[in-house]
Amino acid sequence: MKIGFYPGCSLKGTSREYNESVAVLAKAFSLELEEVQDWNCCGATAAHSMNRTLALLLPARILALAEQQGLDEVVVPCASCYNRLSTVQYELAEDEALRNEIADTIRMPYTGSVRILNVVQMIEKYIQGELAARIVQPFDRQVACYYGCLLVRPHGVLQFDRLEDPQSLDALMKLVGAQPVDWGFKTECCGAGFSVSRTDIVGRLSGEIVRDAADRGAQAIIVACPMCHSNLDMRRQAIDSYLRRRIDVPVLYVTQAIGLAVGLSPRELGIERHFVPVTF
Repeated sequence: MKIGFYPGCSLKGTSREYNESVAVLAKAFSLELEEVQDWNCCGATAAHSMNRTLALLLPARILALAEQQGLDEVVVPCASCYNRLSTVQYELAEDEALRNEIADTIRMPYTGSVRILNVVQMIEKYIQGELAARIVQPFDRQVACYYGCLLVRPHGVLQFDRLEDPQSLDALMKLVGAQPVDWGFKTECCGAGFSVSRTDIVGRLSGEIVRDAADRGAQAIIVACPMCHSNLDMRRQAIDSYLRRRIDVPVLYVTQAIGLAVGLSPRELGIERHFVPVTF
């Protein structure tokens, strides 16, 4: 089976391990990912707050390229990219004049026909049905499934999962043998793009997330967003400084956790690239 694939900037740079784990998991389930050719940045995280026209043009060009390539579906693992592409597709579908203006500007036909999938939807559609039979090492850990801001919001646009208490990641982790904890920070903000400019804010916001996960007994935090992973993992020094305690709970992408359960190696999944060691 072949579907389109938009990696976005993070998966080609700071979140290389996410890219590796998505690719190797897809391959293990005979799913071929065809990268959108000549793709560009989607504008996340700042374009929509700086220049509305540019914020529309960048995702529209990506989707137009996917259409031109003959792709019916495109999986977008980055939650921020998924949010931007989905939001722009929604806006252009609601405004024909704007849609025509954007198509003229990018000098490409655009119909909005491509279905955009986040990584959870990709797993649910193409992997979940075979998952139980493929498990060789159950992920027998207590986990805190962290969705962040952008995977489920705005609900009116994305129509994905429940807004305040989403369950899709929890359900997938249960399938591979994990025990999701009931906790209070599933959809709280980690600080997102403040990671560089205001690390103190990220330390505080992400610190509350990590603390609650640890206090509820989580042995791992499961994410589906490169920015969330970066803040919860790479900024652990700022988190520990804010909390005045050290917390060693690691952060894994859902693709890495599932990959371990089906017998893929930590090296294949890029787990050695994490700042907080994964020791199990």
